[in-house]
Amino acid sequence: MIGSFSIGFLRIGWIDVVDVLLVTVLFYQLYKLLTGSVALKIFLGFMSIYLFYLVVKAAGMELLTSILGQFMSVGVLAGIILFQQEIRRFLLNIGKATAFERMRMFPWRRDTDNAERLNVTPFVEAAKSLAGKQTGALIAFSLASDLKPFADTGDLIDAAVSKRLLLSIFNKTSPLHDGAVIISRGRIKAARCILPVSENPDVPAALGLRHRAAIGLTEVTDAVVLVVSEETGQISLVRGGEVFRNLAPADLRARLNEFLFDAAPKPAAPAGATTAEVAA
Repeated sequence: MIGSFSIGFLRIGWIDVVDVLLVTVLFYQLYKLLTGSVALKIFLGFMSIYLFYLVVKAAGMELLTSILGQFMSVGVLAGIILFQQEIRRFLLNIGKATAFERMRMFPWRRDTDNAERLNVTPFVEAAKSLAGKQTGALIAFSLASDLKPFADTGDLIDAAVSKRLLLSIFNKTSPLHDGAVIISRGRIKAARCILPVSENPDVPAALGLRHRAAIGLTEVTDAVVLVVSEETGQISLVRGGEVFRNLAPADLRARLNEFLFDAAPKPAAPAGATTAEVAA
């Protein structure tokens, strides 16, 4: 073997070294994906059974080997069922990290509401009013990802965007206020929608359910989510699992334009408004 070397009785080539390194990286990423979740304990239990199966097989225990063999024969299918959420998240992370996504080689996939240049003023004004009254709000902006599955969990509206309509939806006495509003193609697509809650253990405990739902949606889609905290009245934007907190109206407008239309960011907000990023 070209470029190989020996360690004792083992003969190792550079391909073997690369192979081991790639497997190490794979298992490390798998550990990061599962850590902090119940899935990690399930995975360790599954691996323990597999190692026990190898031991009893090597020891020649035919009856126990036959019983465990039946379990191991459906191990791949059982793993897909047990870890379907983790597998989905893993594949989504790979998809978001590809060169195709980073280089934006498919610009036609972006939602047509960007082409129509959605007016962000109603959202900024509504968020300002809701924050002043400490009324919670959750608004998801659809980009390339299709948010229809999430819109279907709520009540379809398909109405033009206006400040008054947004304030009416999130009014505490409104039957539509509990849940998220989804914006698609420049219109209010649906309200009272259910979003996936993030299971990331690194999310600070100070962030409530609205922020966790916003993080959860941006972890599995490219959506941008506007959050108004009911407890503090703070305005936040979430994109790609990152939370930009305590935004002033001017900073909110600048970041919405930047995130939705790839515009250059405007100057930072005045002193007193801080922006914190939480990697999720």
